[in-house]
Amino acid sequence: MKTLKTILAIVLLLGLAACSSTQSLQEYYVDSAENPNFLSVDLPVSLLKLDKANLTSEEKEALGSLKKMNVLAFKKSNDNTAAFNIEKTKVKAILKNQKFTELMKMNTSFGKASIKYLGDEDAIDEVVIYGDSDDKGFMLVRILGNKMNPAHMVQFMQAIEKSDFNGEGFGEIADFIKG
Repeated sequence: MKTLKTILAIVLLLGLAACSSTQSLQEYYVDSAENPNFLSVDLPVSLLKLDKANLTSEEKEALGSLKKMNVLAFKKSNDNTAAFNIEKTKVKAILKNQKFTELMKMNTSFGKASIKYLGDEDAIDEVVIYGDSDDKGFMLVRILGNKMNPAHMVQFMQAIEKSDFNGEGFGEIADFIKG
């Protein structure tokens, strides 16, 4: 009987170990939304006012593949340094998942940043932009779409330049980071 209990305990532990303990990015967004250190904003593509812009057929196709953007920002202060380090470690662990393909890394005036994506090269479902600064905090932006093409990202940026978009919806994020 004791051997049977031992075998069952081993099987249970192996079963639990086989389950992924790494949190998904979506789960991280949901779990962090109620944390006072974070600002979480969902922005529809319609906010960019691209429907009124004079777009080429390629730019319209690029726009059609986009659904929405999710922004999650953590503002670092002297009072939350430990929480900042914990959250930054969590995000980096999630983004190390092999499901994410790195598109590029860069150094910006804000800090270090990386752009990764989920999906196939020709059919991207999600683009993730992550940037952090040990002084200011970090920001995580998910651009969700349906079979986005990397070439569409350039066309999308060109479409934004043609639109009447003046940063509406991003003011709350900028105020959060600055203030």
